[in-house]
Amino acid sequence: MNKMPLLFLGLLFTFALSWAGMVAIPYYQVGRMRPVLDDTTALPSPPALSGLALRGRAVYAANGCANCHTQQVRQASAGADIARGWGVRGTVSRDYIEETPSFLGTVRSGPDLSNIAPRWGKDAAAVNKHHAHLYSPVSVTPGSTMAPFPFLYSLRKVQGQPSSEAIAFSDSKIVPAGYEVVPSHDAKALVAYLLSLDRSYELPEAPTE
Repeated sequence: MNKMPLLFLGLLFTFALSWAGMVAIPYYQVGRMRPVLDDTTALPSPPALSGLALRGRAVYAANGCANCHTQQVRQASAGADIARGWGVRGTVSRDYIEETPSFLGTVRSGPDLSNIAPRWGKDAAAVNKHHAHLYSPVSVTPGSTMAPFPFLYSLRKVQGQPSSEAIAFSDSKIVPAGYEVVPSHDAKALVAYLLSLDRSYELPEAPTE
């Protein structure tokens, strides 16, 4: 008896079942998700990126930031991310519907960045801290193994008045006397993207309490 047709059908069924479980059903479930409107502000959650932050997302990708940082906060039952203060809740599928691709990441050489904005703040001091950290990570986090990104900045001699955009460093040895470090457009965009990383909003499937 020729069992090849039966074997072929068995393999085809196995492949179809695997494809449905791993591709079709998740795509159907996630693909239908939409942002949720806040009852008070009527703003969507998650918000869509625009302007400088959108450009910064491309800079983040181009410089391999996702190779060392994740953007996924584990549920309290699955890890200590929330206990570390990396978020008020675990991230869920809806958090990523406005992103293509999503920078979930797989390695944490550095901390998770899902909520770096509420952790560091969004004011002028936070902007300066991000720039100082990108230019010289150890100047902000002693002992950091993060690679510096000085090519995103201009080290130039002060001509007359210092630039209003010049970065202030806690260590005066970072910049030679008479010089200043000024961020490029891509550096500003990258920081704008980091300032947008705030998943502290509440979703129906992810309450913050």
